[in-house]
Amino acid sequence: MPQLAKGGKWVFGWVVINADRHIRIPQDAWSEYGFEAEQEAVFLKGSNTSGGFAIGAAERIPEILTGRRLGTGRFRSDRIIQIPPDIDVEPWQKLLAVRGSGHALGFLTRGPIFELALRHPAMPPADSTPQE
Repeated sequence: MPQLAKGGKWVFGWVVINADRHIRIPQDAWSEYGFEAEQEAVFLKGSNTSGGFAIGAAERIPEILTGRRLGTGRFRSDRIIQIPPDIDVEPWQKLLAVRGSGHALGFLTRGPIFELALRHPAMPPADSTPQE
């Protein structure tokens, strides 16, 4: 997992949204956040700068973050989850998976960290697109 800049965010890599709005959680992130198959997930609004969203296990999301809630879903055993329809992303869009808070895994759509990742030589390629 590269750190794009000294003191900067740690990233898990690129994730691509498939045609059915599914994404595969990177293996390292799945393990770090303790996600489990069939566990309820909460989608939270990302920052104004970086856009996107965050995903956390429902039982780990503190009450104070409920105002950022965008929807829910369930993790599948193959680390795939469907993005709720109200989240502003498109099929085949590339997201940057980053270490967020201890509560949720971030998926960025823009901003300085995203731009740095596009140019960074140590960035792993996008995880394979989930096949249905």
